[in-house]
Amino acid sequence: MIPHPLLSLSLLVMWLLLNAFTLGHLILGSVVAIFGGWAMASLRPDKPRMKKWYLLPKLFWLVFADIIRSNIAVALLIIRGKRQKHTSGFITVPLEIAHPTALAIMAVILTSTPGSAWLAYDGRRKTVLIHVLDLIDEEQWVRNIKHRYERLLLEIIE
Repeated sequence: MIPHPLLSLSLLVMWLLLNAFTLGHLILGSVVAIFGGWAMASLRPDKPRMKKWYLLPKLFWLVFADIIRSNIAVALLIIRGKRQKHTSGFITVPLEIAHPTALAIMAVILTSTPGSAWLAYDGRRKTVLIHVLDLIDEEQWVRNIKHRYERLLLEIIE
C-alpha cells in the first residue's frame, strides 16, 4: 500500500507543519503522502546491475582528482584574466553508454568538474554536447571522457 513509507511520512509531517494541525489536514495530508509515495514508485527507474562494483572507489578517486585539477585550472584562468587568451567552445562526444543510470552518473561527473558542463544528450545518435571553458584540443577532451569515465562506467554498470 505504501511503497515509500519514509517519503510518505515526511510528506505528511511537512503538510502538517505548513498547515494547521486539524483532523481535516491530517486526512488530506495522508492522502497526499500516499499518492506522493505511489508517484515516486512509478518514476523509479530500474535498479542498475553492477557487474564490477569494486571499481567504484577507482572511479570516485579519479573524479575527485579531476575535480581538484579542474578547480586549480579554472582558478588560474580567473587570476590571469585577460592577460592570457582562452577559448571556450562546444564539443560533441560519441558515447557507448546506454543505461540511464550510467548516463546520469556521467552527466554529474562532467557537470561537477569545473570548466565543463553537460548540455544535451542525443539518444538517437548517442552523442552528448559539452561546453568547455578552456578548449585547447577537442580530440584530447573526447579521449579523456571516453577513456577515463565511459570505459569505467561501462565496466561497472552495463
